[in-house]
Amino acid sequence: MSENVGFAGQIAPEHVAQIVEKGFKSIVNNRPDLEGGAEQPTSAQIEEAARQAGLDYVYQPVVPGQITELDVRAFANHYNELPKPILMFCRTGNRSNNLYQLAKQMDLLDD
Repeated sequence: MSENVGFAGQIAPEHVAQIVEKGFKSIVNNRPDLEGGAEQPTSAQIEEAARQAGLDYVYQPVVPGQITELDVRAFANHYNELPKPILMFCRTGNRSNNLYQLAKQMDLLDD
């Protein structure tokens, strides 16, 4: 975690107000839709709440244990363009953190 990024487990549309209150300006969703079954909120539901709250939103699903260099480079492009701070989330936050750390190790992030 840094002043520009935070990590979280699964969020729901009703959490967006708290995310705004904490000062985040963007959300990156790294969890594939329906990975957790029908009870998992869809990316579209979260995106709608985020955009209504004035947040930027990116859906970049990645499969645990299968993060590719292409995934890392795509994330870095999003990271470098999105307003900060960014909240990244997946099921537990670990996959999002891994994506961030890999991009950092590859020196792809502008911070």
